[in-house]
Amino acid sequence: MTTCIPAGSGNLHYSSALSKGHGCRKTSWVSGIALKRSTQKELSWSCSVSKFLRFQRCNFSQSPFGDNQKPLRTVTSSCLRDGSTKYFDFAVIGSGVAGLRYALEVAKHGTVAVITKDEPHESNTNYAQGGVSAVLCPSDSVESHMHDTIVAGAYLCDEETVRVVCTEGPDRIRELIAMGASFDHGEDGNLHLAREGGHSHHRIVHAADMTGREIERALLEAVVNDPNISVFEHHFAVDLLTCQDGSDTVCLGFDTLNTETLEVIRIISKVTLLASGGAGHMYPTTTNPPVATGDGMAMAHRAQAVISNMEFVQFHPTALADEGLPTKPAKSRENAFLITEAVRGDGGILYNLGMERFMPSYDDRAELAPRDVVARSIDDQLKKRNEKYALLDISHKPREKILSHFPNIAAECLQYGLDITRQPIPVVPAAHYMCGGVRAGLQGETNVQGLYVAGEVACTGLHGANRLASNSLLEALVFARRAVQPSIDHMKSSKHDPSASNWWARPVVPLVLASDAMNKVEKMTREVRKELQSIMWEYVGIVRSTTRLEFAEQKIGELEGKWEDYLFQHGWEPTMVGLEACEMRNLFCCAKLVISSALARHESRGLHYTIDFPHLEESKRLPTVIFPCSSVKSTWSSRQLSRQPL
Repeated sequence: MTTCIPAGSGNLHYSSALSKGHGCRKTSWVSGIALKRSTQKELSWSCSVSKFLRFQRCNFSQSPFGDNQKPLRTVTSSCLRDGSTKYFDFAVIGSGVAGLRYALEVAKHGTVAVITKDEPHESNTNYAQGGVSAVLCPSDSVESHMHDTIVAGAYLCDEETVRVVCTEGPDRIRELIAMGASFDHGEDGNLHLAREGGHSHHRIVHAADMTGREIERALLEAVVNDPNISVFEHHFAVDLLTCQDGSDTVCLGFDTLNTETLEVIRIISKVTLLASGGAGHMYPTTTNPPVATGDGMAMAHRAQAVISNMEFVQFHPTALADEGLPTKPAKSRENAFLITEAVRGDGGILYNLGMERFMPSYDDRAELAPRDVVARSIDDQLKKRNEKYALLDISHKPREKILSHFPNIAAECLQYGLDITRQPIPVVPAAHYMCGGVRAGLQGETNVQGLYVAGEVACTGLHGANRLASNSLLEALVFARRAVQPSIDHMKSSKHDPSASNWWARPVVPLVLASDAMNKVEKMTREVRKELQSIMWEYVGIVRSTTRLEFAEQKIGELEGKWEDYLFQHGWEPTMVGLEACEMRNLFCCAKLVISSALARHESRGLHYTIDFPHLEESKRLPTVIFPCSSVKSTWSSRQLSRQPL
């Protein structure tokens, strides 16, 4: 049976085995477009995704929206006057571990642009504390790592993807070490391997509790020293530039906004890697840095890329609860401070405010249960007891061990009068990681020709319904490396068309708007962002229901319409770009993707828990897939800025 599920104002169409026997959820404007029902074999990531998607794609026809020079190592604003166009062999959106690792490899074969929204180090990678999981101990095995990954992923993982990542992971770690990344070693001189929730062995390579920062440092140092790589700092990627080649959608680059000079810079590239991270700022409390607003997922969706498994939003069970600190921070944080999984792996115990240990009553693995279980358990305790945070206690361990393993956490807490060697840490769940994203094959390929994905923005099939701790950096490293050879092959078979830059209308900066109008637009956008985050936390959080999801869908549709009307009434045009407005556009897009995916899954699996379907159903063990389809109705957030060729 064909299943088509629209996503409110976003009109996202699904072909999914998840709704077997339930038919379509219909609204008055559902189009007659139908999708062939996908079998489990067809939905496997191990098949060629691009080949599969050419066969499965809805029939649609979309027009693209809207001086070669030697690149500089770091591009400054003085180089970017006159709304210029830049040509590169490869372009990377994002400067985390996936983007930088890929850039260093493809730079051996051509020119590379790395676009980063803020400073190059400002990425989810930089905030990753725990480490990278890999089989590096003789008593461990690839099969054991695979088993732990699949169990944590609630058996929704693609087995071939899991095998590839667990098998290739150790070599990726060794490459990092050869590049200068420094990880902790034990007294025996071997790498110190930690253990985290869901892992049956000690296999977490780490640099104290600042592993991501150390990896980012090593990669950035190599990038800066590579003359073939140009780093564009403070450049916000607005939209991918696509065109149709028969039935194929082809990516030829993207537009960026220099957020310091307010100039639009067009990047034309033979190959584009999307490595833009996650979308944690859909929620009011997240461990993600401010740059994580779902830009890559939204851009890819607008460019007709296939999206998968967006319902699986991982809430980290233990972010620092500022309310429980002896001295509260002077101002609210832009992102929550993460208390790494490794604290529980090292013996940390969770208590409620009555100092009652509660995890054993929820799961036999207690504090070492996977994140989805621990987050739901804390959430349940807080609601039952009407408390605002739980307590994580590691103080029973030797002081020296605590300070050597968790120096960053200890220092952060001490700023606010909390000594973690003597006192428990106040913690609360926070949005942390998107297990879904742009659907990728085993080489990071997407259904859009010339577009590859790696890192959190991608859905490779590794994480399934819940990511195993410390598998994210591992996945990013493996897929960044696997995307290299197909990217080189595509680059060599492609040529720059000198006229390509003129195929799409250029976005414009709203300089024509009066300052009063701009101030009103910006104020309204900030208010709308907070309202969206509130709706997502209240109705699309750790525990869900159909009624609450449908209410969220309706409220977000209304909020988006209200916001867009306000913008356009104040002189904003659909081709205008600004950082806050474009981030808001992307957050709306991602929120609708999450809600639609959640409504499509009529079971509870992994991170998606709904009281209406509280049990795991084996017949519904299939990914949720959002196929590109022509829309009957669309909003600013769900379409590319320019849809007509010049």
